[in-house]
Amino acid sequence: MSISDSDTEVDMPASRSMLELTCDEAAAFLLKQESYCRIDLPPYFRFDTLLASVSKAYDSGALTSNWTEKSRKHDGVNHPILNNKDGRYAWRPLQLIHPALYVSLVRHMTRSDNWKDICNRFVRFAGADKIMCLSIPVQSSTEESDTAAQVSYWWREIEQKSIELALEYEYTIHADISDCYGSIYTHTVAWSLHEKGPAKANRRRYELLGNGIDGYLGDMNQGQTNGIPQGSVLMDIIAEMVLGYADLELAKKLDGHIGTDYRILRYRDDYRIFVNNPQEGERILKCLTEVLIDLGMKLNANKTATSDQVVSESIKADKRAWISSRHSDPNLQKHLLIIHGHTSKYPNSGSLSVALADYHKRLMRRRTIQNPLSLISITVDIAYRNPRTYPVCSAILSKLLCFLESEEEKRDVISKIATKFSHIPNTGHMEIWLQRISLPFASDMSFGEPLCHLVQGKTVQVWNNEWISSQELKEAMDPALVFDDEIASRLDPVIPVKEVELFMARNKDYQ
Repeated sequence: MSISDSDTEVDMPASRSMLELTCDEAAAFLLKQESYCRIDLPPYFRFDTLLASVSKAYDSGALTSNWTEKSRKHDGVNHPILNNKDGRYAWRPLQLIHPALYVSLVRHMTRSDNWKDICNRFVRFAGADKIMCLSIPVQSSTEESDTAAQVSYWWREIEQKSIELALEYEYTIHADISDCYGSIYTHTVAWSLHEKGPAKANRRRYELLGNGIDGYLGDMNQGQTNGIPQGSVLMDIIAEMVLGYADLELAKKLDGHIGTDYRILRYRDDYRIFVNNPQEGERILKCLTEVLIDLGMKLNANKTATSDQVVSESIKADKRAWISSRHSDPNLQKHLLIIHGHTSKYPNSGSLSVALADYHKRLMRRRTIQNPLSLISITVDIAYRNPRTYPVCSAILSKLLCFLESEEEKRDVISKIATKFSHIPNTGHMEIWLQRISLPFASDMSFGEPLCHLVQGKTVQVWNNEWISSQELKEAMDPALVFDDEIASRLDPVIPVKEVELFMARNKDYQ
């Protein structure tokens, strides 16, 4: 007699590590829309059709083995979306990698032999039992998005594991790498996969896998060797190669210099060091600094701190503050001002994004409000100073605009918002979201970001294709494929909760 599914309970994992995938599964995972672009964009921007088009051209065999190297002589190969970090002069250079280079690098890395070598090397990185890497990209095994699964994994493995370690350790040290992706020396990719000596002795691009990856990174950036593009899962796994190698080198350096009474948790460029002796913690920091310097990186001195409050320090400061503070008020404006006040101490924080998402849900239930312009002004000021909140603030603004009397007034407000943001550099990301808000009633409004031009049906160069000689590939690289008019035509003028929740997964650990 067979046993039905209802008679048994099987705990299926919510996600699995990318390194558990076969080479074909890894290629499919990296060529997904969500893996290619981790930048928060409106849903009518789709890259899967374009990636499929480029993949078809790649599979046709019309491209020569060294065709990508021609891109080194050209600027603007990748498309940058400079995401302002502090509302002033600091920014994170996110990039949409040239699809042809992206597809080619994915295919190169996921060849059967190459993918086997990569996975085996990560097994070696994991051999340092006192240092745990918890940031390998994961693939969701449920209906949850890969991004949400990744953040769930962060919450479970970093925050909860840190709290548990308070049973064993009296001190915790937090440290992170300054401008990690921007400071990665691309030659260290080869060092990480083959060790430094062999990689230096065999520099030819097609002799070692690591040198090949290094070559692709140079193709994307005019041959430069400092920095890798940020904004895709592909670059996350390449960064993990270098950081995994740093873990390995750190373990070697610590062996024999200090005892075994320590643990290190690493999530990408963020380190949490647990010790019972603060002097040993300082020695670990010294060794970590030396390892990173040898790889061309350094710790951020402003974000390095030691504490004997292991449990409380396991939770981010902004989250602790929000948990212990007053969250709401019956009055909509006072509620928004409470959130605004949180930004002064914890700008651009995950807890802020979650608080705004809750406010958005509350606002969506309202049929009438008083003083919509005041609420618009407060919301814009939050977005202006906290770029991380662009999507959710745009959702709030889309609802508030509905309470204005005319489309002319709505256009005027959008123009004022755009003018305000023009006072700070690199706000193309916000322009994309302003267009999303204004599209239903002012589709003719002009914005400078090239992706906005695609929405208006204009011919625009998103990626520089001058270096491509294959006519088939040039035709496959049609930027118009990025904009899905059908999705845009179905969008509600008011951004619904489900649309914003696509991005709120990144802050799920705050809930």
